[in-house]
Amino acid sequence: MLDIKFIRENKELVKMAATKKKIDFNVEELLKIDIQRIDLMQKVEEVKSKQNKASEEISKAGPEVRSMLIKAMSELKSDIKKDEDKLDRVMITWRDLMLSVPNIPDMSVPDGDSDADNVEIKKWGDPTEFHFDTKDHVEIMTKLKMVDFERGVKVHGFRGYFLIGDGVRLSLAIWQYAMDFWSKKNFTPVIPPIIVRKNIFMGTGYLPQGEEDLYKTQDGEYLAGTAEVPIMGMHADEILENLENNPIKYLGFSPCFRREAGSHSKDVKGLIRVQEFYKWEQVVLCE
Repeated sequence: MLDIKFIRENKELVKMAATKKKIDFNVEELLKIDIQRIDLMQKVEEVKSKQNKASEEISKAGPEVRSMLIKAMSELKSDIKKDEDKLDRVMITWRDLMLSVPNIPDMSVPDGDSDADNVEIKKWGDPTEFHFDTKDHVEIMTKLKMVDFERGVKVHGFRGYFLIGDGVRLSLAIWQYAMDFWSKKNFTPVIPPIIVRKNIFMGTGYLPQGEEDLYKTQDGEYLAGTAEVPIMGMHADEILENLENNPIKYLGFSPCFRREAGSHSKDVKGLIRVQEFYKWEQVVLCE
């Protein structure tokens, strides 16, 4: 999330970022709400200061004056409650708008509607040349009876698949190899919950802009597309000490769910962009 001070001082840059990222965001609306927020916060603080002063005077005043001051105090409390209620409503709108502010992209990146508009800057190395006719993973796995796409689509729909036989054994072997590899580097394996509360997705930056790619439950939670989200939520609202010398290193394993909204034209078959899969995810909390 960008700092509100940076947004105030660079509103034109934020506008350019929204345009470049094709995000519908009105920075002027945010700045207008921000002024209301600051005004109400100052007003509440001023009234609370008067209340504190009145409390001191009440403790020192005689019976008759004390009665008048107590009446004035009750009116101040009423004013504070009204202003605090207004501030609460403004803060909800302000926070929602702040979460929608786009990060500033590198302005040298060309504009475009998809990755087809990317510009190649440089190449490294030479592409591998094969001296035989190559086959894609769909043909190889289907021939070896490692996967069944046809029945997968029948059961799941678009992008559905069944891993079968050696397809399952190969996946398990790769997962075990990954855990052995990273365990030697002192990563702690974690299997997290994959149904996660909305505030954790907001804290990790997947909401609000990535909602169309998430599966949502009828209770308002979401299915995570990576173990990174629930693992980051493990330490929400905690203060972690001594991370400079002792980083926390997690290796999360989980099913992952992604709607991949808008990506149906990217491919028509195979295991390139699937909607559910298993994955290891490295998460390091450090200085």
